[in-house]
Amino acid sequence: MALPAKQQLIFWAVFTAVFLALFWALGNVLLPFIVGAAIAYILDPLADRLETWGLTRTWATVVIFALAVLVGLLTLLLVVPLLVTQVIDLIDAAPRLYETAREQVIEYFPSIVNENSAMRQAFADLMESARSQAGSLASSLLASAGSALSGIIVLVVSPVVAFYLLLDWDRMIARIDELLPRDHAPVLRDLARDIDATLASFIRGQGTVCLILGTFYAVALMLVGLQFGLVVGLFAGLISFIPYIGALFGGVLAVGLALFQFWGEWYWIAAVAGIFMIGQAVEGNILTPKLVGDSVGLHPVWLLLALSAFGALFGFAGMLIAVPVAAVIGVVMRYLGERYRDGLLYRGQTGRAREEDG
Repeated sequence: MALPAKQQLIFWAVFTAVFLALFWALGNVLLPFIVGAAIAYILDPLADRLETWGLTRTWATVVIFALAVLVGLLTLLLVVPLLVTQVIDLIDAAPRLYETAREQVIEYFPSIVNENSAMRQAFADLMESARSQAGSLASSLLASAGSALSGIIVLVVSPVVAFYLLLDWDRMIARIDELLPRDHAPVLRDLARDIDATLASFIRGQGTVCLILGTFYAVALMLVGLQFGLVVGLFAGLISFIPYIGALFGGVLAVGLALFQFWGEWYWIAAVAGIFMIGQAVEGNILTPKLVGDSVGLHPVWLLLALSAFGALFGFAGMLIAVPVAAVIGVVMRYLGERYRDGLLYRGQTGRAREEDG
């Protein structure tokens, strides 16, 4: 005998509250397991493909992680040293860039030199705000230095968790399916398929888009000779999961650096701007339609809200689950919307009478 709807609602509400409370209390502890689960989820289709080629699940998992270790080692040997060098150079060059910017501003806006001018006061307020923010950032970095051990734990534990989860992924899904409430199992399976399609489209597709764009921006900026091109390009590609934001922030940063480096050589500055225009055109017309598609259902504003809310509530671990939770809520809301449009509250007695007459 099925439980009454009221009791079912109470059960799921209590379950959700307990889950959120535990996640809030154990967020940092759960971080490596969340990262490992995300890695296993992303790699599961590849493991399934290898199984169709005749490998067992164990050997498919071993092959995938062997390739991952190889790629990781090559990245450490080839990319990381250059990236670290450019980051250090950028930090060292920041005071010089600031002085150059200050001289240019004073040259083109001489009223700033006048102590009684409104522009001078506004500029002073801006610089004071920048100094205070820089101090806060430095304090935050020093305060977070003690969390380096946690980062190392995540780097060590997450791959181990991912390996075992990927190895047992199909068995875990089957076990979860067996535990679904029988009265609601068909609906829950349909919702789970929709959620998986949404996540697959966004995480796997958008992740590939970010990787391609980051590689393109980094290589192209380095070819035109822009200092710190690798850092800027990878940063722009990393945040390209939010439409237009990656190209906007990366483009502004790259063009700003190009103005300092290539001042007077406008063709190089135009080339840097053109790189981001090309990247944006390729992303909007080729990469996103082909790799992500139109069925993602995660609006950028909704995604930003989820990232902000879960980041504020649960920290970095919350930001990691923000996208899956946003996908779940989006799918459930669309399902409830369809049920609403099929119900009497939406159609009313007139719509019901027309359906009976028809």
